[in-house]
Amino acid sequence: MTQKSILITGCSSGIGYDAALGLRAEGWRVFASCRKAEDCERLKAEGFDSPLIDYENSDTIHSGVAEVLAATGGTLDAVFNNGAYACPGAVEDLPRGALQAIFETNLFGVHELTTAVIPAMRKQGHGRIVNCSSILGFIGLKFRGAYVSTKYAMEGLTDVMRVEMEGTGIHCILIEPGPITSKIRENSIPHFEKWIDVASSPRQRQYDTLRERLYEDHGRDRFELPADAVTKKLIHAVTSPRPKPRYYITTPTHLMGFLRRILTTRALDRVIHKI
Repeated sequence: MTQKSILITGCSSGIGYDAALGLRAEGWRVFASCRKAEDCERLKAEGFDSPLIDYENSDTIHSGVAEVLAATGGTLDAVFNNGAYACPGAVEDLPRGALQAIFETNLFGVHELTTAVIPAMRKQGHGRIVNCSSILGFIGLKFRGAYVSTKYAMEGLTDVMRVEMEGTGIHCILIEPGPITSKIRENSIPHFEKWIDVASSPRQRQYDTLRERLYEDHGRDRFELPADAVTKKLIHAVTSPRPKPRYYITTPTHLMGFLRRILTTRALDRVIHKI
């Protein structure tokens, strides 16, 4: 049998890196992309194909996809859109530029990469487009408005694409993790410092609590799972003859999904306010 291939973004650490290791262990040819050249070189030293793909840079998206398709002879079985970042801060303190920047990475780049690989999948008659959303793709939590808005948008775009791709052999799938061990909190600090003017905010005391969470290591969150919990669901998503449209991961994701179905909006708001 021909070796199956998958392109994974955001492989420098966390979910993406574990996914690359896990899919390679399953016999897949993994194209483990990163947005920084030094991370690509590190992964190449580990034996991966590692194209440079930065969601904020269209040229790298198209050159990266071209590199993958040249290596496989024009085929690609799956793509896992994993790369993303967070920009903590109250919605009223988010300037327009902060939202523009985070949407470039978390949604617009994801969309551009996805549409770049669809022609190859359509030609071969099959493919899996797996988008890494979040519990924050269907539940909004305080001080996460920028990230939440990108994931809500990703969910809507993926839902429509799943319906539109019916009959093509291309499956569009959402993975919705909750708390997973990664560097997303650490990596969000530069964006917080760049965009949020704490000194001018009426929420300065609330930001004291947020800063403590961002800057101080309190160990693993309650219910936090290692990145391989995502990898296990990803493997099912790309190998099952009938993949699920959505894969919940972690207890909070299952719980909040259930509460959203049974509670009124106001009742759910009261639950969220206590988190």
